[in-house]
Amino acid sequence: MFTGLIEQIGTVKNIEQKNGGKVFEIFATFTQELKIGESVAINGACQSVINKTKDTFSVFCMPESLKRTNLDLLKINSQVNLERALLLGQRLDGHIVQGHIDSKAKYLNAKNQGEARVFEFEYDTKYIVEKGSIAINGVSLTISEVKGNSFCVSLIPQTLERTNLKFLKTGDIVNIEVDIFAKYIEKFLSAQNNKEEKISLEFLRENGF
Repeated sequence: MFTGLIEQIGTVKNIEQKNGGKVFEIFATFTQELKIGESVAINGACQSVINKTKDTFSVFCMPESLKRTNLDLLKINSQVNLERALLLGQRLDGHIVQGHIDSKAKYLNAKNQGEARVFEFEYDTKYIVEKGSIAINGVSLTISEVKGNSFCVSLIPQTLERTNLKFLKTGDIVNIEVDIFAKYIEKFLSAQNNKEEKISLEFLRENGF
């Protein structure tokens, strides 16, 4: 479990192909505090530490994760957002982020709005509502506008400085994790609707229709 508050920007030092997946070696200043098996969100994707050196740690990214996330696009020296798992007792300053990427979105453009910078992404807005929460490359953000097939978020200078979103160029691909509550609500309502339809059909049959 994560909060979407990025601790630091890490650097990809090495990439190795392995069993259809990839092993990423990443530089991070908190490496010595990590334990083997510990979870770290890399661009929002939860990964487990399999090895570490003095200042780098390694994770194995499975084929399914490569397919669903932008980790397969990483290269040597790529800058990635890093967040360690939430500790019990901490304040939840972002929002509940699982580290399970739903899919990817395309970065379209950005414009200044006062001291903030507004970013627009092309994405299916099914689970997205204005003022709702979303994680982009693991960064907890609030939706500022929803359009037909895109949405916008506003980033304050501090967020830009602490994350790799400041490096985005038009057409770049980002990881998206929508609000978990939106998915649960949809499933609950879908189950209720299916149940009602089933009951209605049985009722009609029982009554000779």
